[in-house]
Amino acid sequence: MNELIELVNKKLDEYLPVSYPEEIFESMRYSLLAGGKRLRPIMCLEACRVFGGDMEKALPTACAFEMLHTQSLIHDDLPCMDNDDYRRGKLTNHKNFSESTAVLAGDALISYGQQLIIDKSDLPAEIIVKILREHALAAGAYGIIAGQIVDIAMEGKPYDAKVLEYIHTHKTADLFKAALKSGAHVANANEQQLKTMEDFGQTLGFAFQICDDILDEISTFEEMGKTMGKDKKEGKLTYTALFGLEESKNKLDCLLDESCAILKKQNINSEIFNTIIEQIREKGK
Repeated sequence: MNELIELVNKKLDEYLPVSYPEEIFESMRYSLLAGGKRLRPIMCLEACRVFGGDMEKALPTACAFEMLHTQSLIHDDLPCMDNDDYRRGKLTNHKNFSESTAVLAGDALISYGQQLIIDKSDLPAEIIVKILREHALAAGAYGIIAGQIVDIAMEGKPYDAKVLEYIHTHKTADLFKAALKSGAHVANANEQQLKTMEDFGQTLGFAFQICDDILDEISTFEEMGKTMGKDKKEGKLTYTALFGLEESKNKLDCLLDESCAILKKQNINSEIFNTIIEQIREKGK
């Protein structure tokens, strides 16, 4: 897994050199190369591998999804959104540059990722179109934007389990599903295999967000590199706010067990996927 993280970091640096106008590229690189778990590109690459594909051919797609994820973080941190000053232990993009540059850097990362998929992928055109559709759906009004706008709208409102599921699905799970399915597309996976990746991404993504809700209550800035306790302070709809800390931990364990079961049912043996599951389990304890 560490080797894949290093490979993704190397490719991200290679794919995004500084050009004119320098400020926008420096802003994009500032957030993109700030570190992180690289879960989405790793899941994309591993989905390609488990279905017999060439991971090298999946690298542009994997990096495109990390760019999309980074865009969501840049915009999420803006004063008009979650208004945070730190991300991954560094000043957020708008604090290091400006609000206008941060907005434009996020926008640029979405389109740059799609450009990578088109220009750098050694894949048949029909596969590229399928991947672009996954990327566009995850990025748009049926994906992370849907989750974000409902998340903002629910601040300070009465808690609702169905709305919470909608937020967690679209803010987090949609990007997991898209990265996994796109990796599977590179391997020319069949419909059953694609459905397995969708189910796995939905379940794991929901678990990941519950873990994030737990960590917002029990973790520290030093551990997470961002301001903790903000969700509770701002009255956000979170799993811990709705069900409490212990029930959230129980739900997290159940979802992670379900994620394992989805893979096992389809005879998918992946050390990478299992490592991701256990890392999330350990953090949420």
